[in-house]
Amino acid sequence: MNRRDWLTTSMAATAATLLPGPLTVAAEVPETKSRPNRIATSTYSYWRFNNDTKLPIEKCIELAADAGFDGVEVLHIQMTDESNSALMKIKQRAFSLGMDLCGFSTHQSFISPDADFRKKNVEHTTKCIELAYRLGIPTIRVNTGRWGTSKNFDALMANKGIEPRLEGYTDDDGFKWAIDGLTDCLAKAEECGVVMGLENHWGLGRDAAGVIRIIEAVKSPWLRATLDTGNFLENQYEQYEALAPYAALVQAKTYGGDGKWYTLDIDYDRVAATLKKVNYGGYISLEFEGKGNYEVEVPKSLAMLRKAFG
Repeated sequence: MNRRDWLTTSMAATAATLLPGPLTVAAEVPETKSRPNRIATSTYSYWRFNNDTKLPIEKCIELAADAGFDGVEVLHIQMTDESNSALMKIKQRAFSLGMDLCGFSTHQSFISPDADFRKKNVEHTTKCIELAYRLGIPTIRVNTGRWGTSKNFDALMANKGIEPRLEGYTDDDGFKWAIDGLTDCLAKAEECGVVMGLENHWGLGRDAAGVIRIIEAVKSPWLRATLDTGNFLENQYEQYEALAPYAALVQAKTYGGDGKWYTLDIDYDRVAATLKKVNYGGYISLEFEGKGNYEVEVPKSLAMLRKAFG
């Protein structure tokens, strides 16, 4: 081979190594699957207002962790100490067990013609927002409140959550008080980064339309809904569907051993499908409200919810 032939052959070989090889088809990207909803339990599931089971919050967190929950929703009135030291102990215990504190369930009422009463409830709610912030909890359950004309809660439940208005006032008055009261809490909610979730919890929030009316009037991302599956006593699935797009948290009622006040037959596969339609990715928080033993019924409820929302 002469020098010219050798150079020609070498250059061809070098060029061949620099040319791209045959095109390859990129591997198919797997279809993104929505992750299952995380499942929590409210500390209420262990208490249910029974005198013999008002357990400390830390104990409820331990029981929830042992059962296999992902998080805990704290019922404010179940707390016996609001000092910073007590709050940090709760926070530390949850962290040490790998548990989220995902919700703070509070009580308030704005349904009163008494401006001082409403102001006190605004102050109470903003205090609860601050407590949630210190606990690292991103949402609190809030209520409209109710007229207070029922003799007691048992009487209210016997009448399916319906009670007479205060004489001389209308529902429109009540809605204005609730809208104004919750609006007064917005600055604190935004400051702390804590979403208020207005629950369908009797009073003017007894149905989805009432809750949505208030949310739409307030028009803020810091007021959404806490959807309680056990508090719609008529047309429940239609009402779940209406409220689902607004939900910041979903509370799932179960009634093992029969309900304390009533028992609802809730199809959680259907509830899960409704929430999936609106891409709800938040927590499902169990509220066990049966007469059965929580040591038996709470784990059973968890297994059922895992299956429905898995």
